[in-house]
Amino acid sequence: MRVPFGGRRVAVLLATSASLALVAGCGGPGKKAAVQRGDAATSTSGPATTTTTKVSLLRTHGHTCPLTGAPPASGPVPRRTALAVKVENLPQARPQWGLDHADIVYEEPVEGGITRFIAVYQCQGAPRIEPVRSARLVDIQILRPLGKILFGYSGAIQPVLNQVDSPGSLLEDVGGNKAGYAYYRDPTRYEPHNFTTSTKALYAAAKSLGYNVELPPPPQFSYGRTRTGAAPAASVAIHFPLDVTTWTWDPKTRRYLRSYSDTGPAVQGDNVQISATNVVLMWVTEYATQYVEDSTGAHENDLVLTGTGPAWVVHDGAVFKGTWKRPSLASPATFVGTGGTTIKLSPGNTWEELLPTSTQVKLEG
Repeated sequence: MRVPFGGRRVAVLLATSASLALVAGCGGPGKKAAVQRGDAATSTSGPATTTTTKVSLLRTHGHTCPLTGAPPASGPVPRRTALAVKVENLPQARPQWGLDHADIVYEEPVEGGITRFIAVYQCQGAPRIEPVRSARLVDIQILRPLGKILFGYSGAIQPVLNQVDSPGSLLEDVGGNKAGYAYYRDPTRYEPHNFTTSTKALYAAAKSLGYNVELPPPPQFSYGRTRTGAAPAASVAIHFPLDVTTWTWDPKTRRYLRSYSDTGPAVQGDNVQISATNVVLMWVTEYATQYVEDSTGAHENDLVLTGTGPAWVVHDGAVFKGTWKRPSLASPATFVGTGGTTIKLSPGNTWEELLPTSTQVKLEG
């Protein structure tokens, strides 16, 4: 779903079915703030409230997108393999293109205190994705629950290339080394922040390379009602080393809008501000690998993505605090809240924030 941005005014193009109604409960007057570290949670807020998502019983899995739990914007659900593309997030990389078309975006920490995105497309296409950047070892772990998936990126160090193309990775390589004809350099931007492609070009490249492009991915999240454990969440500010990323609830659009402390609203090249139905925060262990990533001598980082850890699930103006659980890389993480209940998401796109355990997050209700 796309949220056009113009000055201070935000409008919404709601293309979901009229049978899909999202109802949020955000009890408790006033604003209350808290700071959480993954290794030591501090308390927040007032009384527990209930957030309810009502989904028409007429909607079956066959009529909803597997990675959003929502009907497609138009036409039937496409029967195609998911496509993951690495996208840069330095200030020099902004404005990006194509993130607003992704079903899921994973934000991962990499060396130097910066983050990068893995944008996953399946239910809709992106006519322009920019800037595409290099792969990391952790990408394979993040994407494993999606099964066979196409993977677009601009290159990588040799140990990563070896892993991407190994039989156990399940990644179908449509990166710049194998499918360079599917990319071009944007002449209006400087290298390396200008490597550009599209979902159409990458799916075509996958066909030419003999990959099966008709393998829809399994669902990654549970959707529906989460009856207890909610607290108001008007904004969620993530303190990354180089800037603060804030997700702010907009009651008019019923979505969270993304902005940065250094460059302001996260408006893309198509004048659409990045937004999400769901923002999932997972605190995970980060460690340096033996592999040198670049000429500065920085070592590539990796993440521990199995086991359990703190998690927040944010949607409909509310936050549900609990833990994430992932017994193996083959399974997606599940989220458990108060009394062992499953924390569910609202149908729509999701941003999953993978945060080192020391990352501070400020919540305002």
